[in-house]
Order: sequence, then structure tokens, then C-alpha cells
Amino acid sequence: MRNLFAFCIFLLPLFVFSQQTELPNIVLKDLNGKDVNVAELGKGDQPVIVSFWATWCGPCLKELGAINDVYDDWQKETGVKVVAVSIDDAKSVKRVKPLVNGKGWDYQVLLDDNHNLKRAMNVANVPFTVLVYKGKIVYKHTSYTPGVEKELFKQVKAVAKK
Repeated sequence: MRNLFAFCIFLLPLFVFSQQTELPNIVLKDLNGKDVNVAELGKGDQPVIVSFWATWCGPCLKELGAINDVYDDWQKETGVKVVAVSIDDAKSVKRVKPLVNGKGWDYQVLLDDNHNLKRAMNVANVPFTVLVYKGKIVYKHTSYTPGVEKELFKQVKAVAKK
């Protein structure tokens, strides 16, 4: 029993500190090669959705496509911004820009080809989506099922009204 208690005491800090409450101070490149400090995203008064995705991830493409279908309306109502963070590695990163252009996504797209942000955020699976407001992560979900974007927008509206 004492060993179990000691083990739990050891794991508690790991669990508590692994809960990300802010975006880490990591610089990624956008599709034009411009540096973007991820920690600065969402520090303003407008909510920011950060979605981790990859070109080879079908559910990721479905989620970003579903958001794209309603993105203009979301922006008009709440001012929300979507940042799509590609986790494609060095071998497949060259597919990102053509795919984004082909889909007509009007998102800011960042490239995490070394997986620095993915590791810092403890992203195990994609799609992984967080909502950031005033510098704090206020909501997150992983995976995609049709309709999950409605819950995401509900969360966006809740913080945008504060």
C-alpha cells in the first residue's frame, strides 16, 4: 500500500504539469516562410482555434473542411481565427501548400515539420484542436466525428461573449 501511495505521489506532478494552459514559446514558419511565434497566437481579444493536422490524415481534412464551410459566418459572428498547424514531416511537408490552395482554405497555416510544437503540446493523435482566448487554452478536443465543429463553435461563442 505504501508503494502505491508513493507511486501516486510521484505521478501527480507529471499529470498536473502536463496539462498545457498556454501555447508554448515556439517559432514556426508559415506557408510563405515567415516566422510566427506560436505563444503570441490568441493573446488578443479574439478567440483563436489551433488545429493540428496532416495531409495524410483523413479525419483532419474532414474537420478543417467542415470548419471551412462555416468559417466566414463564424468570423462575422465572433471574429474567430483558425490556425492550422501541419505536422507533416520533412518528406511530406511539400504537399501542404498545394493541398491548402486546392481546398481553398483561408486559414493561417503553420508548418511543424520537426514536431517541436506537437511535442510541447503533448499531441499524441491528430486531429487535435484547441481554442485559445486571451492567451489561455480554454477548450480542446481530439479526433473528429461529423458535427464536432458545432460544439467547437459553441465554445467559441461562449468565450467571445465574455
